[in-house]
Amino acid sequence: MAAHALLNAFKANKPAFGTWLTTGGFVHARSLARALIGTPQQQSWIMLDCEHGLLPLNPAGATEVIAAIHGVRDGPSALVRIPATGHGVGNGSEGVNWQIKYALDAGARGVLVPMVSTPAQAREVVISSRFPPVGRRGFGSPYTQENWDIQTAGEYLNVANESVVVLVQIETREGVQNVQAIAEVDGIDGLFIGPYDLSISLGYPPPSPDPHPQVEQVIQDILTVAHKAGKKWCVFLKMYLGMRIL
Repeated sequence: MAAHALLNAFKANKPAFGTWLTTGGFVHARSLARALIGTPQQQSWIMLDCEHGLLPLNPAGATEVIAAIHGVRDGPSALVRIPATGHGVGNGSEGVNWQIKYALDAGARGVLVPMVSTPAQAREVVISSRFPPVGRRGFGSPYTQENWDIQTAGEYLNVANESVVVLVQIETREGVQNVQAIAEVDGIDGLFIGPYDLSISLGYPPPSPDPHPQVEQVIQDILTVAHKAGKKWCVFLKMYLGMRIL
């Protein structure tokens, strides 16, 4: 199987620096992935922003960008932030489910789901990201394994549940209130801070460039909760030159 730089950082318990990508293009993504190798803080992942960026999940948009990134030898792991938020989970919306499926079938090494506010929503995200018997992700894409440098779809099936990284965003008042229970959901790998929506939802102005001191305290509290639960904490750096996962 091809390298999974972010998962390797997780296993080594090291900080993982990464970059946010909001536009598409095969050549552009490949050049970015190559540029991240050998930097002073070698970056181990690229987040494709299909929520607020200009990258479509389908057709082909995310798939081609992921292929470009994973075609770089010893390069970063490609992750996808999906457009659907956790709000719809449990309310008859399948948006989160099918968008996670699209992202992972495109070969993403992991997903980030915005506005996850309850442990029930977090569990739905995990279930949608895992194949049976631990989840409900559908199996059938003949192309996914190519972006993992695996020969057959069956081989991918054997490693996917242990290799796909699942991150959720804490960026609502309800998410802050439930953060401990969310962090304790089995299968959630990390909590990502959405500083703008988090600030607004708590009644503070958005960061300019740093969050309000009260919001910063909430962010630090989330760090404590995440690490106590054995999960990673993800945050923008200085609004924001890059991102890191701790």
